[in-house]
Amino acid sequence: MSQKKQVLTAVLLIVALGLGIWLATLLYRRLSAQLDATPAASTVAAEVTPSPGAETTNDPAGDGEAADPVPAPDFTVLTLEGESVSLSDFAGKPRIVNFWATWCPPCRSELPAFAAAWEEYGDEVEFMMVDLTDGGRETQETVEDFLAETGYAFPVYLDTTGQAANAYGIYSIPVTVLVDAQGNFVGGQVGALREDVLLRALDSLSGRDKID
Repeated sequence: MSQKKQVLTAVLLIVALGLGIWLATLLYRRLSAQLDATPAASTVAAEVTPSPGAETTNDPAGDGEAADPVPAPDFTVLTLEGESVSLSDFAGKPRIVNFWATWCPPCRSELPAFAAAWEEYGDEVEFMMVDLTDGGRETQETVEDFLAETGYAFPVYLDTTGQAANAYGIYSIPVTVLVDAQGNFVGGQVGALREDVLLRALDSLSGRDKID
């Protein structure tokens, strides 16, 4: 191979590597930008409007002006029975979305808190426990065996195509996302949630914190 061709090949490899890094960074920033738009994303802080039709009142800049609502990306996943369900199917009700997998130790560590929270808030907030079911490391069978073993009864959905994970730029799990009744992103966290943080987030999302 001539020196000219070697240089051209090297340039093409560098360009391809750069494009790969750019794409990975873009997916990472998609969720990070949404998390940074909330007052305290690291603790799933959220100002949630409890009833449909009301205005979102996030003030991340702290300047007294309401931030523009950030629509939560829609996605479609499957129930354990094979039925398609979308985030938007629950419009009019606040939603909490958790991305997880059975092989993930941090995910497993927070699931007891989610199970208890679902028992307490399940009538007020829609829980979408989205398992990253890649068909290899994680299958529907491993999920069903895990649920049978643990007895968790919260709603579990299978992201068999990666559509949900791609919509939020999921690069690691667990990730929790809060969506208000109007379908707007209002908070989130990358990493396992402490139970007290989860309960405070659900108080805000359900509007309980606004009740005297």
